[in-house]
Amino acid sequence: MPHTISRRSFIEATGALAATLTTTASATSPVQSTAAQLKGQPLPGGVRLPATPPRRKRDDSVGIAIIGLGGYALNQIMPRIDHAERMHIAALVSGNPAKLAQVGDAYGVPTDARYSYADFDRIVADDRIQAVYVILPTAFHADFTIRAFAAGKHVLCEKPMALSSTECEAMIAAGRRANRKLMIAYRCHFEPYNVEAMRLMREKAVGTIRLIRTDQSYRAGPTTPAQNWRFNRALAGGGPLEDYGIYGLQSALYLSGEMPESISAATFQPKGDPRFAEIFAHVATQLTFPSGAVAQLATSYDAAGANLAQVRGTDGTLIIDPATGYAGHRMRIEGRDARDFTPGDPTTQFAAQLNHFANAIRDDTPILTGGEMGLRDIRLIEAIYASAREGRTVKLAPDGRMRG
Repeated sequence: MPHTISRRSFIEATGALAATLTTTASATSPVQSTAAQLKGQPLPGGVRLPATPPRRKRDDSVGIAIIGLGGYALNQIMPRIDHAERMHIAALVSGNPAKLAQVGDAYGVPTDARYSYADFDRIVADDRIQAVYVILPTAFHADFTIRAFAAGKHVLCEKPMALSSTECEAMIAAGRRANRKLMIAYRCHFEPYNVEAMRLMREKAVGTIRLIRTDQSYRAGPTTPAQNWRFNRALAGGGPLEDYGIYGLQSALYLSGEMPESISAATFQPKGDPRFAEIFAHVATQLTFPSGAVAQLATSYDAAGANLAQVRGTDGTLIIDPATGYAGHRMRIEGRDARDFTPGDPTTQFAAQLNHFANAIRDDTPILTGGEMGLRDIRLIEAIYASAREGRTVKLAPDGRMRG
């Protein structure tokens, strides 16, 4: 299964937050979501903490605070920071004191650099922290990003950027006011197979692009919105599109090199399935580009596993399968210039992403996957849900805003 439950289910009912956190991606479901409150959870099962603290880094290493100690942070991000030459873990933020102590001890984080969600704003006085990495359920991205900027810190934020384009715009504005960097953690822009695929498409390795197909799907086990935050509308939005399907949306954009001029979409929410009491099970989308190329995107939480990107051109077909995982990628071109590609180790994507962020901070260089990219994608997701809800093709402006 492509996703285990990670970044935890920080879920407790609180009636007051329901209205503000019900996403604009609500689309066709009439169900009002359970609201949510950030609450620390115990250490996830299967986590291997380091036996010794990470090595010391170079003098200009960026000190980063990890906000949220769920499975993704502990299993993927924090171990890879040791491979990022210009970044080190300076602080931790969690709502679970026991977990905070255990992880802090393992990573050699001083006790006075361990923060709770409640006292997070104290980081303003901590000069050991230059940046934060927000690894929380999506509903909390905007709040912690804006608070981090208020504290004078740079921000790396997990995808999707936020629940709505309005939240994204507020995050970008806060970063500009603080004169700090904002990066969205689109790791595939740093993964060798996808980077090579982008290059091949720019060089027209399959000729003129006619069709792009992506499929990011898996079948979730039994769960409910109260057990898994990804199935809670107030925390995650509409469902698989924001979580797994955003990789397919991103692929369609960076492989085509275009922004769509129109979108048509359909959603499915089965009745009587507790997994989908609040979110969609499937989302199917068609993007039409100015060149005439078409992208067909599928994503699901209730279908056999798939992680595919395919580009069919006038002279051949590029196939990446698996396309956007943590490892195990395969890529080939079929047709006139048929060949296989092994451009590098996919696991380097994490350290490459972290180094890119650190270099942008220290050298004041542009960020490849900045807040504007995250905003663009949330606008497109809003258009996808609007198309499904209204049963019509939605026309788009070049920046992803819906026309009319």
